[in-house]
Amino acid sequence: MILVLGGLWIGQNINLLPVDASANAPVYDELFRVLFSIGTILFVGIVGLVVFSLVRFRRKPDQLGDGLAIEGNLPLEVFWTAVPAIVVLFVGLYSYDIYDRMGGMTPLNHGMDHGGMQHSAADHKAMEGMDESDAMAGRVWGGIGNGSAISTSAENAVAAVPIEVTAMQFAFLFRYPQGDFISGELHVPAGQPVSLRMEAKDVIHAFWVPEFRLKQDVIPGQPTVLNFTPTRPGTYPIVCAELCGPYHGGMRSSVVVEEPETYQAWFNANNKLNVADA
Repeated sequence: MILVLGGLWIGQNINLLPVDASANAPVYDELFRVLFSIGTILFVGIVGLVVFSLVRFRRKPDQLGDGLAIEGNLPLEVFWTAVPAIVVLFVGLYSYDIYDRMGGMTPLNHGMDHGGMQHSAADHKAMEGMDESDAMAGRVWGGIGNGSAISTSAENAVAAVPIEVTAMQFAFLFRYPQGDFISGELHVPAGQPVSLRMEAKDVIHAFWVPEFRLKQDVIPGQPTVLNFTPTRPGTYPIVCAELCGPYHGGMRSSVVVEEPETYQAWFNANNKLNVADA
């Protein structure tokens, strides 16, 4: 009982993760705390048992053989088979639930061209099960591709910020289609949904922001939409988490989460469409 309570306390009160800076980070952190609690209980319990066995069953000064041969304990064998099986089953089901809550089971919106979303009849049927952020991403990119305005209906009081991400050896480029400009670092407003349309130009890369708890492969010829909502202003590293060549370790950028007013000022300062209109 002390071991279980101690493991639960450690898992809930000791945080080894970086600061959370997106809306889906708490969901991931919930899973981490559960796994950390289970891992702590198993680690302390097994190490404690090994230390106890080393002391309790150590060789005596007058002992010449290997000691008593102990075998055939059926209840113990059932116990150490059943407990790991139950733990693994629980972790698997719980991980699946967390993955689904984070949107991992929804379509990644592959098969888009620069003119907007392309879906077969089967795709439209699958889209019926999308969450609001995925449906909103479809409308955002469809609207931009067709030259129409982003949806601002009551159903979507806050429209997602569309950004095109290009991954190449060995850099990330971020294009803002609403302003027709490219940036070497990603700027996003805090508290507002963001929809990234990601493509790779050469080999497989990965878009990873530890503080957002997001990691998504970027595959050549397979555009992928990644949605998230940043929540904490600050500057966070973007890391390529897929081995992509000799300078893979240097393929990094930054995501700058700004207050909406600060972001809008930065966007307006770089907005080429306003300049063209002027």
